[in-house]
Amino acid sequence: MMEHILVASDFSPRSDRALRRAVLVARQFSSKITLLHALDDELPEPLLAVHRDSCEGLLAEMAQTVATSDQITCAYRVIMGDPFRVLVDATRDLEPDLVVMGPHRRNLLKDIFFGTTAERTIRESAAPVLMANGVPAGAYQRVLIAADLSECSLEATRAARTLGFLEGAHITMLHVLDAPEHSMMQRSVMPADDIEDNFLSARAEANQSLQSFVSAVGVQPDQKIVQPVKLSVSDTILEAARKARADLLVIGTHGRTGIEKFFLGSMAEEVLRYAELDVLVIPSLTRGAG
Repeated sequence: MMEHILVASDFSPRSDRALRRAVLVARQFSSKITLLHALDDELPEPLLAVHRDSCEGLLAEMAQTVATSDQITCAYRVIMGDPFRVLVDATRDLEPDLVVMGPHRRNLLKDIFFGTTAERTIRESAAPVLMANGVPAGAYQRVLIAADLSECSLEATRAARTLGFLEGAHITMLHVLDAPEHSMMQRSVMPADDIEDNFLSARAEANQSLQSFVSAVGVQPDQKIVQPVKLSVSDTILEAARKARADLLVIGTHGRTGIEKFFLGSMAEEVLRYAELDVLVIPSLTRGAG
């Protein structure tokens, strides 16, 4: 269960949504909240002092509102530095059980060269990160777990269970069957019946692997789905989430070397950018190894 939730705030409507989601989670699990704001340390000194006082005043008001209206222990911190670095360092220094951030802010040119603060944070965060994309309305009712059947997926599913997000929810376990050899066969001279037999065999094997994964992870889903990839893996995941009427999507990440490939122009980045539901991203326990 969660004892401590860290909420990144830049005083925007996006971070307001993150705070409201954090409050709902804190109520559910009797957690405390820490509000964190990163202050640009490149401002001129006179402006820096004024801006810091202003930010601390705003955070103090927010913390007081949460404490009095929601009966949740709420602290706050203003730390100077780059938002990404401040947030990543805070996940290590404060050791929160969960970091909550607002929806993805799309800035195409900036994203191409640097990535967003959210994406960069998720790459290096020592704690699970919840991106609050949906309108906060209550505890999660329908959770979709996107599993690639790797050790990282095992970790992610177990972590989501440990955090408490799976308790009482309808759980859909999804594995996307990405079989590039199938499309290659379709372009070959192989008979159509042979192509279909090969695909059905791959799907049956994937179903068996998913059942083995479910047994190993110790979570019994209400629904198990092996879905052949359509336009892309990310599109297939998001479409499955819509069909399942999920309000939370759980995905895992790979280690430090893998995470860079995983996020830069890849499936997970697309999921984060286009998801309309909340996304819980679990860092790998093996991150930093190798």
